[in-house]
Amino acid sequence: MLSWRSQWLPAAGLSVFMSLFAAQAVGQESEDFSGAPLSFGMSTALSGPAADLGRQMRAGLLAAFAERNVQGGWQGRELRLTALDDGYEPKLTVPNMRALVADAELLAVVGNVGTPTAVAALPIARRAQIPFIGAFSGAGVLRKQPPEPLVLNYRASYAEETAAMVEALLNFGGCRPEEIAFFTQRDAFGDAGFHGGLAALRAHGLSEGFWVAHGRYERNTEAVENGLADILLAPVTPKAVILVGTYAPCARFIRLARESGLQAHFLNVSFVGANSLSRALGSQGNGVIVTQVVPHYRSQIPAVQAYRSAMKRHQPDQALGFVSLEGYLVGRLLIAGLENHSEAEITRKQLVVALESLGKFDLGLGIPLCLSAKDHQACHEIWPTVLSNGQVEPMDWQDLQDRDFHE
Repeated sequence: MLSWRSQWLPAAGLSVFMSLFAAQAVGQESEDFSGAPLSFGMSTALSGPAADLGRQMRAGLLAAFAERNVQGGWQGRELRLTALDDGYEPKLTVPNMRALVADAELLAVVGNVGTPTAVAALPIARRAQIPFIGAFSGAGVLRKQPPEPLVLNYRASYAEETAAMVEALLNFGGCRPEEIAFFTQRDAFGDAGFHGGLAALRAHGLSEGFWVAHGRYERNTEAVENGLADILLAPVTPKAVILVGTYAPCARFIRLARESGLQAHFLNVSFVGANSLSRALGSQGNGVIVTQVVPHYRSQIPAVQAYRSAMKRHQPDQALGFVSLEGYLVGRLLIAGLENHSEAEITRKQLVVALESLGKFDLGLGIPLCLSAKDHQACHEIWPTVLSNGQVEPMDWQDLQDRDFHE
């Protein structure tokens, strides 16, 4: 594992060190390549309480890259990934990003994990004119209108995830708008989910002046007690709580809320990492809902079958899951952009143009994706899942009418 401490290597040796690490990370399955490697970088959580997310995102990307490299890479050039550890802390993302963009051969930053870290990374990417592609974040800061020229996304937004939850709870879950509470991380990530959900509630009749129960916790902690108290003491007892956080604090919140007697639906956005949340909760996770921005990793659709095959061959020590599937799809999206560029050389600007020129395309998900100069988010689909007996199972929103998610 490449530690964040690598950022303090002397500048003259950093590029060589990063290249050696990237070559080892991709593995030895590549063909003989005729051209210089295509270099990509990511700053992600490889340690700390969000490490599962960063490691899985990296594993999916590496599987997609290795799959392509076995086929000869892109025009005889190997795809390489350098992953630096920021522990999900913006203060470590900054030096990581500076180290990455110092490499003149770096084509793009791809698959960074987190919203607060994206807020720290974006200004550096902008100054260096580096494309920022496929971040594991659904925050609005990455989805401006008109689109920010260098930022391209695969996944649906947190606003779309929370809007889908609100719609389902009102239509099938027996909830009124004022009976839906929020538990969120106290930063840009939590705020993005909360404000998206609040907008959806107001669109369904919540009055502007009504106070919505909202508990919060500090990033990279499990100090959830005060946030839970804010929800338990709310004037209206919630029938549902929408959680916007990482797996460890969300698991602790759900466990304590149930022990406190709160009978409510618990719904998490995709960033929580459904597999990690399920492991953390064990049998206490039964009935907890997690929205996904990718299909179930056991699905038989072509893209998911290709993902399982690539992971088995190139990342055999990694468990399958939604996050590594997203990393794989981001890698496939990036490769689709490369394939859409016919010249022998490619620049950062040309990569962005190639991705924008994809228009409507299909990665094998069974739904159309789209990228254009006016739309920098490829997918808008939401897939609901539910935790059941230690597994993450597909569900339909109408199941809220028929199943008891309170126990």
